[in-house]
Amino acid sequence: MKVCIVVPIYNEAAIARESIEVILQYTRRLPPVVTLVVVNDGSKDDTVSKIREAAGGLDENEFVLISHPVNKGYGAALRTGMLYAFESGYDYALFMDSDLTNHPKYLKDFYDKMIEGWDYIKATRYSKGGSVEGVPLKRYLISKYGNLFARIVTGLPLTDITNGFRAVKVDILRQLNLTENHFSIIVEEIMKASKITDSFCEIPNILGTRDKTARPTKFTYDPKTFWKYFKYLFI
Repeated sequence: MKVCIVVPIYNEAAIARESIEVILQYTRRLPPVVTLVVVNDGSKDDTVSKIREAAGGLDENEFVLISHPVNKGYGAALRTGMLYAFESGYDYALFMDSDLTNHPKYLKDFYDKMIEGWDYIKATRYSKGGSVEGVPLKRYLISKYGNLFARIVTGLPLTDITNGFRAVKVDILRQLNLTENHFSIIVEEIMKASKITDSFCEIPNILGTRDKTARPTKFTYDPKTFWKYFKYLFI
């Protein structure tokens, strides 16, 4: 089984080296082939040099760096990682963030579910064993009840539809026509995948505190953002 772990990154020079080194510690504990695919989305700082320092000497079965010449957005970076998975013959693509809020200690749990053959494997903050750390109460409540609403509307056996920490069979991803360039690609992807498969499972995870040296998130909770996400619940 071949697995690629896609990590988009943009202007994260302060944390890039440490993050990549930590992720690699966990990928090396998994059976081959598991490849870390970092997609640099047009960073203008020293992110690329820090990544190369962390991954120096690794071959392409262990690590790949792909760079956009300009910033294209989170969704575009994910699609670049997907394209690499398609063209390189991977069985699964796993997506995680670069700031270690999605901790790589959960990669083994994902891998075990891949061995079982699930099509779509999703981390969840909102089932037994899952939780969040360092998230303001308002954001937590909006996210939790927004996901409850999504579960009721869609009927999917998932408690955390908006969680971006996930693994998907490449054969499923190949059939999806994804267009979003922002974080809403997460919901677009899962809703389009639900038209193809009903093989879903979850892994409880604890969403960690964002590294204080990381680039501040630009994610906001406003009507426009809600619409970008939840319009896909009704396709």
